[in-house]
Amino acid sequence: MRCLVTGGAGFLGSALANRLFRDGHAVYVLDDLSAGDRGRLLEGVVFASGDVRDVPRLWALLDDVDVVFHLAARVSVPESILYPVEYNAVNTGGTVSLMTAARDAGVRRVVFTSSGTVYGPQDKHPIVETAEPRPVNPYAVSKLAAEGYVRAIGNIYRIETVVLRVFNAYGPGQAAPPAHAPVIPSFARQVLAGGSVMLHGSPPGAQTRDFVYVDDVVEALERAGTIGGLSGRTLNIGSGREVSIESLAGALEALTGRPARRLTAPERSGGVERMCADIHAARDSLGWRPLTDLAAGLERVVADLDR
Repeated sequence: MRCLVTGGAGFLGSALANRLFRDGHAVYVLDDLSAGDRGRLLEGVVFASGDVRDVPRLWALLDDVDVVFHLAARVSVPESILYPVEYNAVNTGGTVSLMTAARDAGVRRVVFTSSGTVYGPQDKHPIVETAEPRPVNPYAVSKLAAEGYVRAIGNIYRIETVVLRVFNAYGPGQAAPPAHAPVIPSFARQVLAGGSVMLHGSPPGAQTRDFVYVDDVVEALERAGTIGGLSGRTLNIGSGREVSIESLAGALEALTGRPARRLTAPERSGGVERMCADIHAARDSLGWRPLTDLAAGLERVVADLDR
């Protein structure tokens, strides 16, 4: 199978590209390197620098490609609040460009990596795919709009489409930039350094998230690109376990044997109190289940940082 991975030099995209290559597929990667690193990619993965909105560039890369895994996106909720125009342009506009180019090139299937944030606040947990999306920040809005374009263009032009709503992916090698860092690499670095962790809300750190290990997400993505009979499906990809931010901090302290000072602040705008995925549909459709529990995943993250 010939595959294109957009955003394939990023944390999740590079893990997927390398897995596909190891499994014998021809793999091409498109990434603008705004957040990616081509050094993550195995030798043999064909890298191309470029913007996912550049349709002529996409035409050249999509020649004879069977499946596109579309991961290229801006991914920070706080940043999206500051820069909604950019998030709309890249996440929504980039998806429209990709689907247009896939139509022109005769691509058979597109697997779109969406986000659990599209659900927003929900009354029932775990969240099932039939729950009405209630996005509360520009990032979530941009991903939900992109889902709509993937389905609409796919339906019109008979492109098989699969949408995976990935919850909080984490793992070794995930970046923790000074601003808007994902919570697990941020907390792990702070705990290892004897620093402080920030807990939001009242009570502090009571918010919950569903953390899913990178290898498990990659497994789900690869299956979504290769299993038949999935066109039109939307599937949650998470651990199915609800974890509070306070308990995450405690787990890292227990793992490292190092206490962290807790700082508190009001709830961030654009966030939600609870997030947990119902993953029964992914188990049934993909024959998939997460294999790495949070304790094992955190141990690998800490070991990677403490080398």
